[in-house]
Amino acid sequence: MNRYLALIKIMETGSFTKTAEELGYTQSAISQMIHSLEKELSTLLILRSRKGVTLTPDGEELLPYIKGVYHAYRELMEKHKAMQGLQTGIVRIGTFSSVSSNWLPGLMKDFKQKYPSVVFELHQGEYTSIALWIKEGSVDFGFVNPDADAAADLNTIPLQKDEMLAVIPRNHPLTAKKSISLQDLVHEPFILLDEGQLSEPLEYFKQKNLQPNIQYRAHDDYTIMSMIEKELGVSILPKLVLSRSDYDIVTKEISPPIVRTISLAFKNKKVLPIASRYFMDFIVEQYGGLAHEEKPPLAE
Repeated sequence: MNRYLALIKIMETGSFTKTAEELGYTQSAISQMIHSLEKELSTLLILRSRKGVTLTPDGEELLPYIKGVYHAYRELMEKHKAMQGLQTGIVRIGTFSSVSSNWLPGLMKDFKQKYPSVVFELHQGEYTSIALWIKEGSVDFGFVNPDADAAADLNTIPLQKDEMLAVIPRNHPLTAKKSISLQDLVHEPFILLDEGQLSEPLEYFKQKNLQPNIQYRAHDDYTIMSMIEKELGVSILPKLVLSRSDYDIVTKEISPPIVRTISLAFKNKKVLPIASRYFMDFIVEQYGGLAHEEKPPLAE
């Protein structure tokens, strides 16, 4: 499996040298692994040039299968550990910034007090990428909005409703209003939080037949808050992430409200590593206020 992992890491880091450092091998050993894998598959997988590392057409075709085999092997090893009891294990989670900064630190701390040998691996992204990671096995489960198309064929457990707020610069004229409508924001320079295929604010603008004046797109909530502080524009962000904001900005309720659902998403809980199953149950116990609305499991 080391050869498969080497190829996956090379495409993640874009470098044989960085891959060797991360995996604890020499660069020559990594090169030999790739050569051995290419020999096994009877094709060239990687092209190296001054511009970096790229996959050949055959490499592009085979990489998803190589990832699938590697992640399946990891699940096999985790299952073997599970059969011996919850002594060690890796919990791999797909998450977005509001959850990773507000919920997960406390959850991980409390969980490790019970199971100190468990290791956590966080992959931060947006709804679409998180759903893809779950499907391909890069993470065991993740946090998503169940309304995202990418999550439609996953099992989900709703946890909490999270209201979204308008965020404006401190000296903006809209600060005088008690609440803000989407019409108030439509002509302002808008900074869009990129959440993949689903954007809650854009869906609500669309329902009102409005088109925001999008001037910037960013993947990180905190970057957007900093931009608003510098008076580059306005935005709509989750209340969960704004609760920890130290930026000199103003938040206002939106009328009518914009609300998203934060859910856990997974493929098949029965085959997950035991550490991940336990941690999912722990999350639901702490934040599963909507868990009774759990979406029926998909056919397995």
